[in-house]
Amino acid sequence: MNRRLAYVVALSLGALPAWALAQSMDMQDMPNMSMPSTPAAHASSHDDPQHTEAAHAGHSAAAAQTTALPANEHVPPPPPQYTPHDMTPSQMNAMMQMDDDAPLGMFTLDRLERRRSTAGDYATSWEAEGWYGNPIDRLWLKTEGERGADGTQDARVEALWSHAWTSFWDWQLGVRHDFGQGPDRQWLAVGVEGLAPYWFETQATFYAGEEGRTALRVESSYDMRFTQRLILTPQVELNFYGKNDPQRGVSSGLSNVEAGLRLRYEFSRKFAPYVGVDWTRRFGLSDEMPGMPVWHASETTWVAGVRLWF
Repeated sequence: MNRRLAYVVALSLGALPAWALAQSMDMQDMPNMSMPSTPAAHASSHDDPQHTEAAHAGHSAAAAQTTALPANEHVPPPPPQYTPHDMTPSQMNAMMQMDDDAPLGMFTLDRLERRRSTAGDYATSWEAEGWYGNPIDRLWLKTEGERGADGTQDARVEALWSHAWTSFWDWQLGVRHDFGQGPDRQWLAVGVEGLAPYWFETQATFYAGEEGRTALRVESSYDMRFTQRLILTPQVELNFYGKNDPQRGVSSGLSNVEAGLRLRYEFSRKFAPYVGVDWTRRFGLSDEMPGMPVWHASETTWVAGVRLWF
């Protein structure tokens, strides 16, 4: 029995080298598996300078490829090549264009249009404004009027100093000059202009004129955007006067109401043709009053024009 056990043990010990050789051959045959190199192989690679240089280049390329970029793949710009010299605040504002008080200017031709009333009368009307100044204080010039076959019918020019007293509202103080049919009139003006709740552009101006004349003009409009380019703008204007002025077609109290609707297409913010309709209602006028020009108490007018911005 002991002999038989010894024989089995001897056979097992003799089979171990063959089993180990087979395992090493199988591991080498598997994909992406290789046995560690021998000390001789390491020695030969270190002795070859070209091989060593190529190995280092490969490691550098692999490291560059594995460098993580930000999520938006933004690469920061290189640092400045020189340090700026000491500057005063005014020089810094000029270099960086950071001066919020720098004077600016703009001119807008809100309406330049041809009008045809339901009575068959044709006329050309305009409304324009421009300003120059900074975000707080500005000088405004405004004009509005209408010219028909008989010349300028009713027009005005205003020069106003404007001061921003809140984020959305400006105080305005200046003068107004009326011309056209009838005698010219001059007024002192004080009012407010800005954005009312829900983004209504609103103006309210009180006027004091010669011979105790007073007036109040209120105007509001709103841009309804169907798209970024197609915009419908309703607008309403009310004029109140303290006393009759029949030579200029003015009656005391609520003298006239004008409501309009214009649909414009903005090819750009600086060029926008439009079409629309105006409705005008005058109160308290009588053709029998001496010196009274011919006015229509109620009038509907179709308009087509262009809006320009410079």
